[in-house]
Amino acid sequence: MEEIMARLNKTFDSRIRLCIMSILMSHDKVDFNNFKKTLSLTDGNLASHMKALEKQEFIQVFKKFVGRKPNTTYSITDFGKKEFSEHLKALKALVEYKPKEANTL
Repeated sequence: MEEIMARLNKTFDSRIRLCIMSILMSHDKVDFNNFKKTLSLTDGNLASHMKALEKQEFIQVFKKFVGRKPNTTYSITDFGKKEFSEHLKALKALVEYKPKEANTL
């Protein structure tokens, strides 16, 4: 059990970060407003989670202007894909874990 838990990445403990990474695994790029709407978050809350993922180099940030409005989009890095996939494998192992003795946990 300890070996499985050691493989879990603390950055993904947050359900919001888990959702962000899940969305980015299946989409090339997602903009800030789509994340905000999909996850029902405030600007500040979403920005802090994105900053945490960016700091770990799990996501990449692209900023540009569309007309006069700023537009921020995000994509997952190769490193982010690898780390998130390892986290998901550890979660699967945790769900499938069976103690050696039937009466112990």
